Amino acid sequence: MTKEFAVPPVVFPSGGNQSVVSIQKRRVPSAPFQPSRATNPSIPFMSFDIGSVTTASPSPATLYGGPMGGATTFEAEEPLLDELGIHPDQIRRKTLSILNPVRVNAHPHTDSDLSGPVLYYVAFSLFQLLAGKIQFGVILGWIVVSSMFLYVVFNMLAGRTGNLDLHRCTSIVGYCILPVTVFSAVSLCLPAGGVVSFVMAGFFVLWSTRVCTSLLVQSCPDCEEHGGLIAYACFLIYTLFAMLVIF
Repeated sequence: MTKEFAVPPVVFPSGGNQSVVSIQKRRVPSAPFQPSRATNPSIPFMSFDIGSVTTASPSPATLYGGPMGGATTFEAEEPLLDELGIHPDQIRRKTLSILNPVRVNAHPHTDSDLSGPVLYYVAFSLFQLLAGKIQFGVILGWIVVSSMFLYVVFNMLAGRTGNLDLHRCTSIVGYCILPVTVFSAVSLCLPAGGVVSFVMAGFFVLWSTRVCTSLLVQSCPDCEEHGGLIAYACFLIYTLFAMLVIF
């Protein structure tokens, strides 16, 4: 005999299933998260819509010139050597004027620079290094002392008419050391302490003395009467450098 149970009817509320309604109320907003201004109108909110952002490429003026108003292209920029104060054409013209001891042209030496003298000093030191003599510090020290010595001597002889500054004096002394630098290169093929070395040393020292004296005298025409004393000072300077090569 089958027993029947009385099952009460299931009655749903008028608003639908409560669990479903509560889940819908707790649902998190989808990205981008943009709350309505009706919730809190006092707080501004920025949109995070990545698709709406447009990237603008910077202009050439911003890259090269900027707000300072500089050059706008690389073609308008100065060469790197000119920015560093190194002018190869000027060094070449001054070197050619030194190579002619009979007729010295002082016009290229009106603008003094130290790029050429530094080049000759380094070459002189490297030739001495090839000869087994490490004299970088000695050469640099003698250069400074020689330039100051010749600067003082020349201005004392010129008096009020002297217009030689220390920078120009250092430039002239440095360019005129080129014959001694050539002698240091030639001496690598000569026997040390021989008669030939002394003869060639005298020739190159007289060459440097002649060129340096002519450049200094042409810079101050009133010092022509003191050319012998200036030549003697230059002779002492370049003799010291030649002694470094011989001994």
